[in-house]
Amino acid sequence: MKHYLPLALVPSLAAWSNAYAGEPADPQKPNVIIIYADDLGYGDLSCYGAHRVETPNVDRLADQGIRFTNTHAVASTSTPSRYSLLTGEYAWRRPDTGVAAGNAGMIIRPTQFTMADMFSHAGYATAAIGKWHLGLGDKTGTQDWNAPLAASPADLGFDYHYIMAATADRVPCVFIENGEVADYDPSAPIEVSYQKNFPGEPTGKDNPELLYNLKHSHGHDQSIVNGIGRIGYMKGGGKALWKDENIADSITAHAIRFIEQHQDEPFFMYFATNDVHVPRFPHERFRGKSPMGLRGDAILQFDWSVGQLMETLDRLGLTENTLVILSSDNGPVVDDGYADRAVELLGDHKPAGPWRGGKYSNFEGGTRVPAIVRWPGKVAKGEVSDVLMSQIDWMASLGSLIGARLPQEAAPDSRDHLGNLLGTDQTDRPWIIEFSSGLSVCTKDWKYIEPNDGSAMITWGPKVETGNCPIPQLYDMRTGDDEKENLSTKHPEKVYELQTILRKVRRTPERKLP
Repeated sequence: MKHYLPLALVPSLAAWSNAYAGEPADPQKPNVIIIYADDLGYGDLSCYGAHRVETPNVDRLADQGIRFTNTHAVASTSTPSRYSLLTGEYAWRRPDTGVAAGNAGMIIRPTQFTMADMFSHAGYATAAIGKWHLGLGDKTGTQDWNAPLAASPADLGFDYHYIMAATADRVPCVFIENGEVADYDPSAPIEVSYQKNFPGEPTGKDNPELLYNLKHSHGHDQSIVNGIGRIGYMKGGGKALWKDENIADSITAHAIRFIEQHQDEPFFMYFATNDVHVPRFPHERFRGKSPMGLRGDAILQFDWSVGQLMETLDRLGLTENTLVILSSDNGPVVDDGYADRAVELLGDHKPAGPWRGGKYSNFEGGTRVPAIVRWPGKVAKGEVSDVLMSQIDWMASLGSLIGARLPQEAAPDSRDHLGNLLGTDQTDRPWIIEFSSGLSVCTKDWKYIEPNDGSAMITWGPKVETGNCPIPQLYDMRTGDDEKENLSTKHPEKVYELQTILRKVRRTPERKLP
């Protein structure tokens, strides 16, 4: 028998309606859309200070809601951040939540209670659309891509899914719709391997002349799909293979269709874009429109996708009753394996904004991400908040919003900070935990990075500071010095305090800590 732990409404939906709208509560539950960008940095949006790229749709969202300046993804890479967001559990508690291969088995297990389960049990229609990168099927490397998969997001509470199996730079390069390859082509059965190539199949390494859309800068030189080299080996696919330039159009169209089909009932949609992850090859409508080349063009394409969803809500009269949360899975990376001139054309653009590091890094640029919340009439317009917030709490907070009941073992590290999300409570989270090659703990004022013997710079490709150091690191976040001066020897008492927090969290799920 399952035992459920009620989450208190703080405050209730009725209280929100009365406080902000001055009228009786709408009995309809709010729709919830999470727009989750990929590798989008803190400084990549014009509302966060970017001036070499314009993002008018995201800016409009910020003008109509709250723009957060101290929100953190749980990890500096994709798979662990997404795992943590959807389960409310720190990915580092498990050994199998690193960056997933394209043929990884499903990392979130069907027995886990997910954010989608939470919304589904509260009477919502649920969907996952776009990038997945959390594995499919029961076990790694055993999927039969030519038949229904043994495990998919349908087993995790999603009524509908239209997803990329992993990432755009990894095979298989097909969409999965409700547990099967979309537009499956029986004349071109699919085979996938991350061990060895299939006889007669060209690779980016051996056949660079076939890379007619993008060439690689490092890695990404195995199977070729759509004139672009990938990680891993793939054979077949036929008409099911995606074209990179159409990915944003395809996932956006499916998201709009889901909204239209469920406009008369509450819905939850996890809309995870491919932009601005590599390989960056946006639609020709956007290519050449940014002075920063393909990476800048991909940011424009992301902004377009956001605009399409917002226009759909407006057209269907759903804007007032839809909570939209926009954020990113981790910090930015410029050259992540493709010769797309992203470094050459960067100019004075700072993808991570004022923060040190980026994707893959223990420094702030790895996990401090843009975050915008809009809910007309319930969330104040045009506000900027520096409240310390972590994506790990979004499951419990949204559960509080909809009056969900969570099993006692569910979302073990997620705490209810709904007031932070909705702008009614400026009380900072007492600490946040970040994950890269090691763990960090941050308060509003201080950041501690545990010792790590790894290299100070990534050695296999992108030029990114890892934040690894063999001695403890302590930074005063109040000085704005971008984590330049390690103060661990000057403030040993603060190091001990933060080490103690990390030790306790390692041992005990956050929801059980005082």
